[in-house]
Amino acid sequence: GDLLEIDFFYLPTCPHCNAQEPFNQELEDKYPIRFISRNIQVPAEKAKMDALADKAGIPESERGVPFTVIGDHFIIGFSSKETTGEKLRKTIELVLAGKEEEAANLTQEEEEQVLPFIGKLDTSKYSLTGLSIVLGLVDGFNPCAMWMLMYLIGLVMTLQDKKKIWVIVGTFVAAEGILYFMFMTAWLNVFLFVGFLRPVSIVIGLIALGVGILDLRDYKKEDPLVCDVGDYQTKKKTISKMEKIVHSPLTWASFLGIVVLAFVVNAFEFVCSSGIPAVYTQVLALHNLPSLQYYMYILIYDIFYMLDDFIIFAIAAFALNSSLGDKYGKYSKLIGGLILAALGIVLLFFPQLLH
Repeated sequence: GDLLEIDFFYLPTCPHCNAQEPFNQELEDKYPIRFISRNIQVPAEKAKMDALADKAGIPESERGVPFTVIGDHFIIGFSSKETTGEKLRKTIELVLAGKEEEAANLTQEEEEQVLPFIGKLDTSKYSLTGLSIVLGLVDGFNPCAMWMLMYLIGLVMTLQDKKKIWVIVGTFVAAEGILYFMFMTAWLNVFLFVGFLRPVSIVIGLIALGVGILDLRDYKKEDPLVCDVGDYQTKKKTISKMEKIVHSPLTWASFLGIVVLAFVVNAFEFVCSSGIPAVYTQVLALHNLPSLQYYMYILIYDIFYMLDDFIIFAIAAFALNSSLGDKYGKYSKLIGGLILAALGIVLLFFPQLLH
């Protein structure tokens, strides 16, 4: 009889698509089916995929590749032969047997990943949002910029001028957030430009593992809040510029000086902790998302990255116990180290789990 035609939408740079293609051939050899491969870099193929997704009521935020259409049923993503592969096989069998309702129920089930030593893991319980929040918080408490923020707060608190305090600290923190967002988007665009290259994934995995191990080592130290980037003379010049800005009248020049100061500090901070943003943006780039969503996730990361600064400002403003900041910094090293080490292992050995 006639072959069942199955639309397979993919991107050449997508690792999950590359993993599914050999399995598609296995299924073709076993069943009376034919896969039609459609590269969504071709505008007409992308439009066809969007039309099918619209018809099925799949929101844009949930669309991605590989996108497999079996009759009236859709399967998005591909983790492994044992998980998504089994779902594909069963769906094909049910459609060929005319059991449409059972096929619909099967494709709507949440998929579980199988992790070494851990077993099955329901990926619906975990999200990029959670990763953005946790890594943003961990990255935010960075000693390279924290010493500067605390010194700046200490200076402005002596002024007894609430307007000047909020303008100076507010401008510094806002400029930091905007500039860090720009740094993060630059990282992301690099990874999106090169696409999925296994050597890149391996390098970032090694960086993540190395930074994670160093963070765990720092956690065991008596005083982990030390920045190894920048010398005494550099910090002395920065402090001198800070004092000049704080004690000068509020003008457009002083406003610009605060922004420049924030840029300099962010440059040092990015050198000091570039491992976390690099790993995060590589993980983000492995997901095939609409452009707006990439930037929304970076914005979430950036908001929680800046939350640390607001916490420090609140601690200083309300004269809370300063040891709280030290404890938070110490435990952020532990949490960040564990997460980065885990992400490094996954990037090196199980990159498909990050879909």
